[in-house]
Amino acid sequence: MNKPETKSNFIRDIIDDDLKTNKYKGRVHTRFPPEPNGYLHIGHAKSICLNFGLAADYKGLCNLRFDDTNPETEEMEYVESIKGDVRWLGFDWEDRLYHASDYFEQLYNFAVELVKKGKAYVCDLSMDEIREYRGTLTKPGKESPYRNRSVEENLDLLERMKAGEFEDGSRVLRAKIDMASSNLLMRDPTLYRIRKKSHYRTGDAWCIYPTYDFTHCLSDSIEGITHSICTLEFENNRPLYDWILDELKVHHPQQIEFARLNLSHTIMSKRRLLELVEEKHVSGWDDPRMPTLSGLRRRGYTPESIRQFCDIIGVAKANSIVDLVQLENCVREELNKTTQRVMVVLRPLKVVIVNYPEDKTEELDAVNNPEDPSMGTRKVPFSRVLYIEQDDFHEEPPKKFFRLAPGREVRLRYAYFITCEDVIKDKKTGEVVELHCRYDPATRGGGSPDGRRVKGTLHWVSANHAFDVEVRLYDHLFTKRDPSDVEEGTDYKSNLNPKSLETLTSCKAEPSLKGAEPGSRYQFERLGYFCVDTSDSTAEKPVFNRTVSLRDTWAKISKTIDK
Repeated sequence: MNKPETKSNFIRDIIDDDLKTNKYKGRVHTRFPPEPNGYLHIGHAKSICLNFGLAADYKGLCNLRFDDTNPETEEMEYVESIKGDVRWLGFDWEDRLYHASDYFEQLYNFAVELVKKGKAYVCDLSMDEIREYRGTLTKPGKESPYRNRSVEENLDLLERMKAGEFEDGSRVLRAKIDMASSNLLMRDPTLYRIRKKSHYRTGDAWCIYPTYDFTHCLSDSIEGITHSICTLEFENNRPLYDWILDELKVHHPQQIEFARLNLSHTIMSKRRLLELVEEKHVSGWDDPRMPTLSGLRRRGYTPESIRQFCDIIGVAKANSIVDLVQLENCVREELNKTTQRVMVVLRPLKVVIVNYPEDKTEELDAVNNPEDPSMGTRKVPFSRVLYIEQDDFHEEPPKKFFRLAPGREVRLRYAYFITCEDVIKDKKTGEVVELHCRYDPATRGGGSPDGRRVKGTLHWVSANHAFDVEVRLYDHLFTKRDPSDVEEGTDYKSNLNPKSLETLTSCKAEPSLKGAEPGSRYQFERLGYFCVDTSDSTAEKPVFNRTVSLRDTWAKISKTIDK
């Protein structure tokens, strides 16, 4: 098999060597094996892209397998969400959808085989006692008083465990390896435990369940996986996997570890993400501030941008934190090419063009996407009364402020030059509520026949044609680059960003956005990229989520916040 034309990395080097030596008879077979105990996040996307990508590049196969051995935390909801996320990213497992629970009978028979070989035993120690007997990194463990039970007694006890005769936690099946091993995982690890809980797939058929370590390597073996690609935290587990597979003399995949994705200003632990959901710091797993794929999708991220991001960051052997701006730049690059430009005013300020006829409306041509001429143009209405952004006017403009101010001329995008002549204020508050401006009819389309130049160009909407939309401005969920880096006595939630969501309910949108489909994406000119919310948006009042700003504005802010 020819080496694929793609980026080289240490995993591909290992596969190339295996193909040269015909280690697996020319096969490359990977798998993506999530536990269905939560929603997938951007870190899982890296693993999905890696496993399915390797299989595609080497013309091999990739399975989707659910490692579902814990009935207390796993649900069909998570299974369906994971399947949807993998498909959304653009990958297809074809007919290779598996569950570790499919193998419960085989796994139990493997456990019986280890008992018969004298390599496993039933232990009556409690979990606390097992931890106490295990020892420390500097102190060897102590053998369980039940370690030398006879094969016959162990087989009898294991069968009675399976039959439900014993209470939860009263007995476990342990491997008999080495209580003095320098690797604590090799000190007689647990293989089976009693859990009288109903499983979401097998119901009450089982009351003992295999541990993840016992199940994972054997599931890979059963499926004929050649390269078992894991994140670095499983490096210490590899000797245990090797021991189990070698003792049972079954097909032995090669485990390869790579660095997991750690993203700045983000938490990747499913346990902690679940806490954020349950404690209502976010609205749910698909909250657009969450790093879950469902959250990113709802926020407007594209699968293409996520795949591009995973390709750019590559595969490494050492853990590090990838800056969130790299992901955002991939999204910007993708959306810049593919989204239609529209005009929306977030914080409206009324503008009256005093020399424009009151009963007149013009249809002006606006470019949908200058990056893609094939997207054509649209008509935007222009009339006497407009809305501009409050921030685009300053009564006493500071230096380098080139937008509208008293006596200053600016360009209205696709329309005319206007000059501010009068400022109307609320008599009680002194707040600017209306501007009176004069337009130059000769500048239609935004250019001047006499060649004069203006430095500021503003977006706007016609007041008579605009309609109200809600806009949600999302920002980083955490203020600190590494949210887990906290002082003693505090937790990661102390780094939650109180300004991660700002909701604006009276934004004004151009009429072309009426009927915008949920999930559709746009660039709001000068403001950023936005997506129609898939949960809360209605035909009467669309809700737009900010996907990402037009440029990285967080870098300067975070330098101050992180201090």
